[in-house]
Amino acid sequence: MPEPGQAMLALGFGGLIGLALGTLGAGGSILTVPILVYIMGVPVQAATGTSLAIVGANAAAGALDALRNGRALPKTGVAFGASGLLGALVGVWINRQLRGELILLLFSILMLVVAWGMLRRGSDREDDGDFEERYSTGGWARLAGVGLGVGLLTGFFGVGGGFLIIPALVVVLGLPMRLAVGTSLLTIALNSLWGLIGHLRFGGLDWGLTSLFVVGGVIGVVLGGRVADRLPEKGLRTAFAVVIVALALFTFAQSALTLVRG
Repeated sequence: MPEPGQAMLALGFGGLIGLALGTLGAGGSILTVPILVYIMGVPVQAATGTSLAIVGANAAAGALDALRNGRALPKTGVAFGASGLLGALVGVWINRQLRGELILLLFSILMLVVAWGMLRRGSDREDDGDFEERYSTGGWARLAGVGLGVGLLTGFFGVGGGFLIIPALVVVLGLPMRLAVGTSLLTIALNSLWGLIGHLRFGGLDWGLTSLFVVGGVIGVVLGGRVADRLPEKGLRTAFAVVIVALALFTFAQSALTLVRG
């Protein structure tokens, strides 16, 4: 088990990750890998697997809470998550072929894309009916295609993919944010499970550290779901995007220096 000081850090950072996931339906996993690598000292490949366990458990807790409160669409979340299985396994295989520093360099670029996307997200849509009953065949096919791509990113980077899932649900299928956040959490939980299964083939996780992050994260994600409706969404996205940009620049500089030094 981690030392007491490290255990408190794990609980605190787990709560922060869960809070981000619960309020925005995305973004928690984008913080997890850098925190594990640079603060907790976990090797990059191990950090991607550990991140999937943490984010998956947090998302599952948030999804159950959203389903109980009618803030998620179960068929949509399961269909999106199931379509990411193959992509996640391929992403894990690619992850194991590259140097950790190169993965972090690419990850920092992805973080900047995420921040940009969060700032550009449009306004919420009105909830005007039963969305799952109105999907066309083309809508389900587009959703499955995006799910495959999200699964690839999940396995490779150790992220849940909510930053892609949310726009897909809102833009492709027209869901309001009220339903998109909870549905995204269900999809993230499934995507994380596929990626975790792939990573476990290459070695175990630090289950003590993972458990502490999960405990803090479950508390954070449930709290985030409770306060999300009471806080301005645009302000939350802006503040979180600023944090992501700062972390991305730090990660890019660290990994680039390591690669240059050989």
